[in-house]
Amino acid sequence: MQTTLHYFLHLGFPFFIAYFFFKKDWKNAYLILLATMLVDIDHLLATPIFEANRCSINYHPLHSYYAMLVYAALLFFRKPFKIIGIGLLFHMLTDFIDCLMMYAQCKTCLKNAPAIELIDFVSSRLGI
Repeated sequence: MQTTLHYFLHLGFPFFIAYFFFKKDWKNAYLILLATMLVDIDHLLATPIFEANRCSINYHPLHSYYAMLVYAALLFFRKPFKIIGIGLLFHMLTDFIDCLMMYAQCKTCLKNAPAIELIDFVSSRLGI
């Protein structure tokens, strides 16, 4: 379920964002939203590249809180930068939801995650 939701939010849900918020140019908006998946290139800097119980939020450079501030700033520019900002922030939200789901299943698995304070705070507020 977690993997299915994760990939749906990365690949499927951007279609709805594009279609409902950028009706006139939804196809280009969707392609731009999909292109923001390239932010995951920073996973190549990690050793190992893939680790099943790793939360990418604030672990990888392009998934850091500082990078997210830049992504939020893109919202104040015109298209296509606004669409890029939406896509990158939605990507971060999707990854954060994944972290929350991992945390709900195994609280000790993320004890060394750089974003553990945020994960713990949000999960306690959500009753997870």
